[in-house]
Amino acid sequence: MKALILKEQQRLELENIERPTPKNDEVLIRVAYCGVCGSDLARYFEGKVHNYPLVLGHEFSGVIEKVGKSVENVKVGDRVTVAPLLPQGNDDFIKRGEPALSSSYSFLGSRENGAMAEFVAVKSENVLVLPEGVSTREAALIEPLTVAIHGIERIQLTAGADVMVLGAGTIGIMTILALKAKGVGKVTVIDINDEKLAFAKKIGADQVINSKDEDLAAYFNQNNQPEVVIETAGVPITQVQAIDIVKKKGKVVYIGTAAGDVKLPAKSFEKILRGELEITGSWMSYSAPFPGYEWKAALTYIENGIIDVKPLIHEIYTLEDTSKPFDEMRNPDNHSIKFLYKIGE
Repeated sequence: MKALILKEQQRLELENIERPTPKNDEVLIRVAYCGVCGSDLARYFEGKVHNYPLVLGHEFSGVIEKVGKSVENVKVGDRVTVAPLLPQGNDDFIKRGEPALSSSYSFLGSRENGAMAEFVAVKSENVLVLPEGVSTREAALIEPLTVAIHGIERIQLTAGADVMVLGAGTIGIMTILALKAKGVGKVTVIDINDEKLAFAKKIGADQVINSKDEDLAAYFNQNNQPEVVIETAGVPITQVQAIDIVKKKGKVVYIGTAAGDVKLPAKSFEKILRGELEITGSWMSYSAPFPGYEWKAALTYIENGIIDVKPLIHEIYTLEDTSKPFDEMRNPDNHSIKFLYKIGE
């Protein structure tokens, strides 16, 4: 089969490799679409991988080509998406239905070969059959949508709450969609990219603010502070701003991973105390029964038209384009949200 192989940092090559053979509890999937995630960029550009060579890709969909002898929950021909986390062992977090917090798990496209290839073999418990109304193209966006759903479920959101989202990248946009599906009130989005802010407004944000043009401290002296701030950018300045912006007794959710050391000024730390803030982190998107309610909710939202992910898909590539989508995503002039490889629709 054809596969994109990350040989070393910034060296991605298209090669013919052996097609995987599914074990008794696995299925072989012919990959339809595979998305390029921000974490894939880190693996490609910064060498943040566990081993070389590696097939990247964990946001994907496809059709079941073959099933192992003990597989009963799916069949050949099913259109599916896949939860890429592979629980291992049986520690307390796995027993509690929180496998992403376990110290022993594997992960497709990170710790073992992923889906930037024509075929991938996965355990059948990781497979979710697509409803009739959900296309394989849409299904390649389910994994990042589950990350947003998990993030907003880390806190108790009251109906009509004013929420601010920091960052209008893929997860920020997905968070807006998940918040609107949840039924919150006003959603405000902050970013420094006018085109991404315009897109955020188009898909449901009530207000957008470019923090390069607007002094946030002055703005919130004149306007109500949000009850909830969800940080998705993963930038040190916004990770501090989340605390500074939220109102007293407010809630902050960190979804974006740290891009550098976060230096918290004494004034900001003091606000955590004096404002009695509720602060939490969010890691991936899994719960019990595995892979979790996040995945069921994402499929239901898309199937019923509550969330439309199609407008997020801006560029489609083939495996022959090798690293082109990676380079485009790092281009400062790029304003697209989601890039996909079309592999075998």
